[in-house]
Amino acid sequence: MSVQAAAVAPARKQAWQRRVLHLIAYAYGLSAVACLLFADEMAAGMGIFLNGVNGYSQFYASHVGLWGATALLALFAARQGEPPVYSDLTAMLVLAQPAGRLFSAISFGLPQGFVLFMCAMELLAGLALLLLRPAR
Repeated sequence: MSVQAAAVAPARKQAWQRRVLHLIAYAYGLSAVACLLFADEMAAGMGIFLNGVNGYSQFYASHVGLWGATALLALFAARQGEPPVYSDLTAMLVLAQPAGRLFSAISFGLPQGFVLFMCAMELLAGLALLLLRPAR
């Protein structure tokens, strides 16, 4: 392999990693805004029933706060020249959700409908980030 071809491969990989990070940022950002604006409808679509101040507080913390932070971290990680650790942290946040769903599946079964689709997308996005990690 020529030197030029060796240099192109990491650049392509980095470009794909940035695309995945942007997709994660958009998906999580839009989801956070939707949860902020339509909390009851979004919660019901995920099988969550909000009850009282604490129910709304917890929903906003996990679905608006954490998803919004994930979106911002993904945008930050996608910037040119940022260390790979930010992409790794984004992958860990994204993959933590299907991991939690796995623990739930052991006791209660696999998620259904849209939540199963969300789980598949989280798994694909997180694994894609790990596969696109730069070589050491």
